[in-house]
Amino acid sequence: MTKPCIICVALTGSVPTKADNPAVPISVAEQVESAQAAFEAGASIAHCHVRNADQTPSSDPEKFARLKEGLEKHCPGMVIQFSTGGRSGADHARGGMLPLRPDMASLTVGSNNFPTRVYENAPDLVDWLAGEMRAHDVLPEIEAFDLSHIHHAAMMQRDGRLPRKLYVQFVMGVKNAMPADKDVFDYYVKTVQRLAPGAEWCGAGIARHQIEVNEWCIAAGGHTRTGLEDNLRLDKATLAPSNAALVERAVALCQKYERPVATWQQAREILDAPLRAA
Repeated sequence: MTKPCIICVALTGSVPTKADNPAVPISVAEQVESAQAAFEAGASIAHCHVRNADQTPSSDPEKFARLKEGLEKHCPGMVIQFSTGGRSGADHARGGMLPLRPDMASLTVGSNNFPTRVYENAPDLVDWLAGEMRAHDVLPEIEAFDLSHIHHAAMMQRDGRLPRKLYVQFVMGVKNAMPADKDVFDYYVKTVQRLAPGAEWCGAGIARHQIEVNEWCIAAGGHTRTGLEDNLRLDKATLAPSNAALVERAVALCQKYERPVATWQQAREILDAPLRAA
């Protein structure tokens, strides 16, 4: 299989803390350092959240601006993807960083259950976030926690709300949401290919499911996500020492299936996300 595999590294998220794993990067400086090592290991997308000094999640555009500046300096060419997830803020605050014009931003187009709450994505908020991404030329990454999210994203592309190339990520293994199930995964791939034939897709497995979803994606010709946001361990007994270590594990799977790891240039070509002028 000759198609390059894009590896996304999810650096920190909103939930894990240093008490869970000391390697979790919290400050902007820590995240830039961690991203640089992951970039050198083979990651071509950095999925970005920002945190407060007390490790709680934030949606502060100023923090996102400093993170973007650091990534552009130390990881030149890497695709920068901001999170608009619901743990970091409410309503329009979730998209307050989009005027910074990252290359990409996550977009969840429907609601679902999380371990202890509802992850609410009301239709008017989804439409507003999609509109902000159009206005600032930001490529959405559709985070699909449910089959309906794939159908809705395809509909939004057809009616022009998502005019750019569709990039769909299957999120599997979140408690109370879609489990990491190979039959479901296969049907997700089939559904994307049927509803949006030109789309690219990837997968993210949560916690112990990270490595199996990585392997499913790489074996099936898609792209994949890894990183400490989703999983803190190499195995049941061993904490992951870094984001780079998790990227290296995905790279080894690419070698197993004879998939080239996408360079940042190849990732941008596949995504149709050219490097912005300085």
